[in-house]
Amino acid sequence: MKSWLIPTFLLAAILALSVLNCRAVDQDVVRWQSQLEEAEAAVSAKNWKQAEDLISQSYEDWSGRQTYLHITAEHEVVDGADALYRRCAALISVQASECMADLAGLRHQLWLLSETERFSIKNVL
Repeated sequence: MKSWLIPTFLLAAILALSVLNCRAVDQDVVRWQSQLEEAEAAVSAKNWKQAEDLISQSYEDWSGRQTYLHITAEHEVVDGADALYRRCAALISVQASECMADLAGLRHQLWLLSETERFSIKNVL
């Protein structure tokens, strides 16, 4: 009976950590997407300074989680979102209206990050 306790405890701990990771990533993604929606609203209103400030704040928030995300998530998804953040910031700084498409792409990339970390049968198998 004792031989089952340690493996059972380890599996339970791994499951708990996986669920906590999923929740943490989901909360981060919801926050980042909200920030990006605010930036989109500012771009729509042609308030470029506010949009630039909002994308800068969102990127700073994103950057603070980079190490954690590189440890727990797929690098391609994280790197793709980082590249889109930089592209959006560059387009907003030159007041290019095509940044709306990139902001939508960035929001989708963040959703993809959340989906890949979600605890589901699709991700387990």
